[in-house]
Amino acid sequence: MVLIAVFGVALLIAALLSGLAARTVLSTSFLFLVGGALVSDGFLGLIHITPDSEIVTVTADLALFAVLFTDGMHVSFPKLRSAWRNPARALGLGMPLAFVFMALVTHYLVGLDWTTSFLVGAVLAPTDPVFASAIVGRKEVPARLRQLLNVESGINDGLALPVVLLLIAAAGPAAGHAKSASPGKIALELGLGLAFGVLLPFIVNGLVRFRLLGAEPKLQPLLPLATGVILYALCHLTHANPYLAAFSAGAVLASLSTESKEAFEPLGESLAELAKFAALLVFGALLTPQLFGDLSMGGYVAVVLAIVLIRPASLLISLIGTGLDRKEKLAAAWFGPKGFASVVYGLLVLQSGIPQAEQAYTLIAVCIAFSIVAHSSTDVPVARAFHVDDIAGVPARDDAHRSVPHQEKGTHARA
Repeated sequence: MVLIAVFGVALLIAALLSGLAARTVLSTSFLFLVGGALVSDGFLGLIHITPDSEIVTVTADLALFAVLFTDGMHVSFPKLRSAWRNPARALGLGMPLAFVFMALVTHYLVGLDWTTSFLVGAVLAPTDPVFASAIVGRKEVPARLRQLLNVESGINDGLALPVVLLLIAAAGPAAGHAKSASPGKIALELGLGLAFGVLLPFIVNGLVRFRLLGAEPKLQPLLPLATGVILYALCHLTHANPYLAAFSAGAVLASLSTESKEAFEPLGESLAELAKFAALLVFGALLTPQLFGDLSMGGYVAVVLAIVLIRPASLLISLIGTGLDRKEKLAAAWFGPKGFASVVYGLLVLQSGIPQAEQAYTLIAVCIAFSIVAHSSTDVPVARAFHVDDIAGVPARDDAHRSVPHQEKGTHARA
């Protein structure tokens, strides 16, 4: 109950400061991260959460699923068919480059063995657009840039998971995952996730077309919500990949019924925000002084390189020869934050029992924390470079008499 009370207080403070955060480098994501750290055992001791606590895995898993489900609804298949090359380059070249570069840095600067170093690279390879919310979803930002960031982040979580599982199995005999992480089983889980994500929306859409069925307007937002809940449970019951399922289901739902998409967007965005904030609060509670003290100086150098060099350089290389202009390339290269997928995969590493699990998790957790701070506090300045002036949708007090430009539907709240 203390955790619920802390979450309520943090939510109230974030809501009251959200207008200010949307116009400055302050971010509500940072507030929840710091709030969780302050009430943890490392400081005030109001809540007691450890990496093996079930609430950590559950909140991160739910947040990632909810965010990918709503992000999938922002994908336009007609636009994607005409502009698939940039996301394909980011996924096919940029992501593997970041994976390899991070492994090299981890091995030589942190001293982890090669298998565990590549495991760290795989965990930190996925990106998350939640912490670049002033960029994605804004109509003032070029559509091809928004499409690139959304599609890349939506698909790379599912692509990274099988690599993470295979490397955990290969990292040592203590892992005990060799059978469960066989290539055939991983391929089956990915295939099932994609199949469920595509088929379930078609089934629901077919039911709606029956003459005696259909939702009244006020309950229409619950149709996509019910689809998402069923999909989440189905994936966990069958061990299908829930993240690939969530993103594909959101995209298919949006393409099948624009009406359902528009009805669900306000509710979906709010639920995704709540799940995100809860996960950030819980993750923040794991960021104790001891965790930061356990990371070596080489580890901190690796974290900085991961954020300011490895991701930017990898994506810039992959985007050579594309139609993106210099400003778009730099924005895409910078916004490679490590989000909820990395949290979930990092916990898998810690709970795997491999020989260097704790050292790997410490590096991963610190990198995620630094990434959240760096990216969620810079999305507004970068957005202004694309002439996004009304970030918040709420005018400053001295400009209250001015009309507020229309904000595109489906936009994430300022993270």
